[in-house]
Amino acid sequence: MTEEKKFPNGSGVVVCDESSSVSDASSGDENKERGNWSGKLDFILSCIGYAVGLGNVWRFPFLAYRNGGGVFLIPYIIMLTFAGLPLFFLEMAFGQFASQGVTGVWRISPFFKGCGYAMMVISGLVCIYYNVIIAWSLFYLFASFTSELPWATCDHYWNTPACAQRRSSETNSTMMENSTMMGNSTMMGRICNMTVPSLMANCTNMTKMLKTKSPSEEYWENYVLQQSPSIEENGTIRWQLALCLLLAWIIVFLCLIRGIKSSGKVVYVTATFPYVVLVILLVRGCTLPGAIDGILFYLTPQWEKLGTAKVWGDAATQIFYSLGVAFGALHTMSSYNRFHNNCYRDALIVAIINCSTSVFAGFVIFSVIGFMAHEAGVKPEDAVQSGPGLAFIAYPQGIAMMPIAPLWSILFFLMLLTLGLDSQFAMMDTVISGVVDQFPKIRRKQTLFTGIMCIIFFLIGLSCVTEGGIYWFNLIDWYCASQSLMIVGLFEIVAIVWVYGYDNFAEDIKLMLGFKPNIFWKVCWYFLTPALILFILIFMSINYTRIYYNDYVYPAWAEALGWMMVVASVIQIPLWMIINYCRKVGFIESMKKVLVHTDDWGPAVEINQTGRYEHLRKNNAMVCDNGYMNQGFQSDKIFTTKM
Repeated sequence: MTEEKKFPNGSGVVVCDESSSVSDASSGDENKERGNWSGKLDFILSCIGYAVGLGNVWRFPFLAYRNGGGVFLIPYIIMLTFAGLPLFFLEMAFGQFASQGVTGVWRISPFFKGCGYAMMVISGLVCIYYNVIIAWSLFYLFASFTSELPWATCDHYWNTPACAQRRSSETNSTMMENSTMMGNSTMMGRICNMTVPSLMANCTNMTKMLKTKSPSEEYWENYVLQQSPSIEENGTIRWQLALCLLLAWIIVFLCLIRGIKSSGKVVYVTATFPYVVLVILLVRGCTLPGAIDGILFYLTPQWEKLGTAKVWGDAATQIFYSLGVAFGALHTMSSYNRFHNNCYRDALIVAIINCSTSVFAGFVIFSVIGFMAHEAGVKPEDAVQSGPGLAFIAYPQGIAMMPIAPLWSILFFLMLLTLGLDSQFAMMDTVISGVVDQFPKIRRKQTLFTGIMCIIFFLIGLSCVTEGGIYWFNLIDWYCASQSLMIVGLFEIVAIVWVYGYDNFAEDIKLMLGFKPNIFWKVCWYFLTPALILFILIFMSINYTRIYYNDYVYPAWAEALGWMMVVASVIQIPLWMIINYCRKVGFIESMKKVLVHTDDWGPAVEINQTGRYEHLRKNNAMVCDNGYMNQGFQSDKIFTTKM
């Protein structure tokens, strides 16, 4: 017989099981209430899958090219060492010690509980648009099952007279050939196919006048998106994309249906498959003509750029986004670890693999960009794009030029699909576990709750698959995880290191791992990491530009809506500070109670409640035996924070 009893302060639940202990060996879980990962690899692969996402493939290579090539690795590694990794380890240790999600962990200091809710808002917003990327990947994946890729030529109804098909410079033709099916426009193609110098010059002028677009760009804009001129013209829902979005959410739901027990097995495929594809694409890319030019362009250092603030700002921002800190996913995933799991080792492994993957992906991307530039007779920098433009225009165009193009296309979009799903699993679980930890009764119907959340997010995401959907997608992407992410990360460090106290946190880590963090972590957590986060915030403020998409600048009301997304997450911090303060009586007494940890802060599982947390085990026994909790607390065992 199992019975749940709440603490008198309502901050936690004790499971009283008369038939078995909390660490029942038959179940295999140390934490029977929330469950644990089935194996150590489940957690590591989930973290790798979460951290190694689409940004590693479509953002890092572009930033490296724009910020000095190989030189960019210097600020990138420095920012990883002193900003990204310290916060990554802190969040992983924080979640594992408390065995709680993003809301439950803030028993450490209720005054900062808003950080948890802010993380939930950020992750929820990202989930909405991230699954749209997965829907696009599914659309392209299905379109790749053909003998000829539909974005390979200009011979389709969605093409315009501006469509210019790139032709090999080795086939005695010029770089562009207009291949539309619109009447006399084919004459330009015949002129451009000649080798008379004067006619070639005229061809170049004509293509410039037409503002030529590649077949892959017209396929993306005119067929996939059916893109409207502005965000104010939403148009109709693209039913093909809506079905792909529905399929994406069904996949997410099925993989999360049993929580970590199901998603922990899926990652064995989704976290490893991208590496198989990256290796295959690199081998294929290196055999293409011009590949070496693209790779050299990627690696060639421009030392003078080290002296510019933008290079350092881009490196710091990319590290923050790439590792996925301050989203709440690391707290959530590590909360399912066994108490004595070596999260220190795991943090180092995941962070190093994540950043190494970014560098490796650069070779894959630029080998194909070099090939594209060679075929078009242009420089590699003229073929570079980032973001969706790289994934759905530039790289597909390069693939279309290869022999057996459909095969490489299928592999590439399968890779994008698996890269996106891993990150989506983690962020979605952050939202779900955050709610479930606050309302434990939902855990009994967690499958139903997960399904409801997926339906709600799917309906909201439909705005991104209308004819004006790309503008809404870009709006959410631009604002939802920008300054707000940095602010939440900064408050998190202040709460744990400055308010709860480094000494207390170091003792908690020692209880888990058997050793305290060394002086490096202390210096980083106290000074370097907060200072670098402030630097990123200042850098982002100085370099702020109005939101745009290609040549389209958003109207003021859309920009205001974007800032409302920022406020929606950040406002949770002061809001919950006020709420928790108002629950107490008296100014001085209230501040003391909301700043210090709650009486039930500590390891969640009874067998781990040792040392200065011994009182929790005794109190749990009293709850189970007598139905009440002794409020006594060993305050003398907790260090006083030195400010």
